[in-house]
Amino acid sequence: MIKSLKAREDELASADVQIGVIARSSETLPTFEEKLKDIGLWPFRPTGLDILQINLGKMCNQTCEHCHVDAGPDRKEIMTRKVMDRCLKVVRNSSVTTVDLTGGAPEMNPDFLWFVEELSKLDVEIIVRSNLTILNSNKKYHNYPEFFRNHGVTVISSMPCYTADNVDKQRGDGVFDRSIEALQTLNSIGYGKEGTGLNLHLVYNPGGPSLPPDQQSLEDDYKRELKKHFGIEFNSLYTITNLPISRFLDFLLKKGRYEEYMEKLVNGFNPSAATGVMCRNTLSVGWDGKLYDCDFNQMLELPLESKSKQISDINLNTLNEREIVINQHCFGCTAGAGSSCQGSIT
Repeated sequence: MIKSLKAREDELASADVQIGVIARSSETLPTFEEKLKDIGLWPFRPTGLDILQINLGKMCNQTCEHCHVDAGPDRKEIMTRKVMDRCLKVVRNSSVTTVDLTGGAPEMNPDFLWFVEELSKLDVEIIVRSNLTILNSNKKYHNYPEFFRNHGVTVISSMPCYTADNVDKQRGDGVFDRSIEALQTLNSIGYGKEGTGLNLHLVYNPGGPSLPPDQQSLEDDYKRELKKHFGIEFNSLYTITNLPISRFLDFLLKKGRYEEYMEKLVNGFNPSAATGVMCRNTLSVGWDGKLYDCDFNQMLELPLESKSKQISDINLNTLNEREIVINQHCFGCTAGAGSSCQGSIT
């Protein structure tokens, strides 16, 4: 009997079920561990701690079709100021050079402004992953672009295409127009403009079960089309591969293309990309303070293989000795040119 969409969504909300589905690909395809052993990268360990990526909560004003966080307006998970304080302590006492704030919509955390102000007192780059529409969704957020500018925040925003139809199909009706409006606002105060030091980067992810095209070529297309039609400028475009988890996993299963997509990821394994995946220099902090090797492991509830399970008990001296937790979904970061939160790897 075929399950209803609602039943499947409820089922896939369980990380254990998702891991079970993902692991099934190892029955017919090589495992990620086997691939790492083939290229001499086993055991798989970190190279250091450069980036602390912090999920401020799963609440979001959008419900995007392929969201790996399964974020939305009805999510209640929000990071507390106590956990933020712990994160600040780690930044002060570690080699972290970049703090990457994500969600959901990180701006919706009630302590967001305070946290950014505290981070701006430290010698780190602050990244905010904004969905853009939050900036014009409510008067509460209308002054956030100026706040970003005043605190030297780098803004990274999802923009899966430079045409309205493709963006709205993936992210919801009207999202493209509101995103364009937000980008124009950011441009008007210097973001994305040469010489201002205010960095504005866009993120592309495919609309279906395919690998991203060449990042530089696509960036050229984006810059040409957005400038021509909307007068928009930005610094860089990052291409990110859709990983087979959460809503995108559900999409693949509904379309009957999960096995096909996994085969594409495995066959596209790139040893050069594997050496530079983000889990080797990044630590992911969940909204509740739990620690993970990456944002994707966080969504699958795969914690660190370390005594440090929470930001409150982190041991910076032993952190690099751990083995990175892997599974078949990791092929998504090593296929083709590779994929990370900062775009392609090779």
